[in-house]
Amino acid sequence: MPASRQYLINDLSMSESWRLFKIMSEIVDGIEQLGDLNPAVSIFGSARVSPDDPLYHETTRLADMLCRAGYSVITGGGPGLMEAANKGASEAGGESVGLHIHLPLEQQPNKYLTIRSDYRYFFIRKLMFVKYAMAYIAMPGGFGTLDELSEAMVLIQTRRIKPFPIIFMGRQFWSGLIDWFKGTLVDKGYVSANDLELFTVLDTPEEAVAYIRRHVII
Repeated sequence: MPASRQYLINDLSMSESWRLFKIMSEIVDGIEQLGDLNPAVSIFGSARVSPDDPLYHETTRLADMLCRAGYSVITGGGPGLMEAANKGASEAGGESVGLHIHLPLEQQPNKYLTIRSDYRYFFIRKLMFVKYAMAYIAMPGGFGTLDELSEAMVLIQTRRIKPFPIIFMGRQFWSGLIDWFKGTLVDKGYVSANDLELFTVLDTPEEAVAYIRRHVII
């Protein structure tokens, strides 16, 4: 065995060492920025929804209602339904948090943030979503929304975090995915029928806020 491979410490190049410091720094910065946050709800959804879409206005109303009920709102800080949620929170006078990710095709943060926290690493950003959210609401969205949802459900399923409400908003949008969960994942034994209780499906902001108020006491 070459001497350079004998000890693990020798495998850390200078660039890898600096990357570890950057990762630790990003975690510390996130904790310092969000440590005093009020009980919060994370809202996920497509960045590609325009402000004239009815879904944008529904998301704005949802965030407004959550803030008036005493919750802060956390999003990814970008455009589309993230912007809609931050707008509703900001205009309601609540804490409007954006966990902004730096991407190769730069995604600009929206203008409705009262707290902005920046990240280079997706896994640290997802850590902050889980650490500071007491509930997740998934509006219609794409791969990013699915990523956040599956991360939370796996962590709850494997008992790495305490269970919290996960809401899929919009039965019509999510029905195909849920049918696949039932007809493929459960039928083949890849998940249990009880795993489908990790989330609930609702249709209106009123239903979502009432559900969270029953399960997240502040």
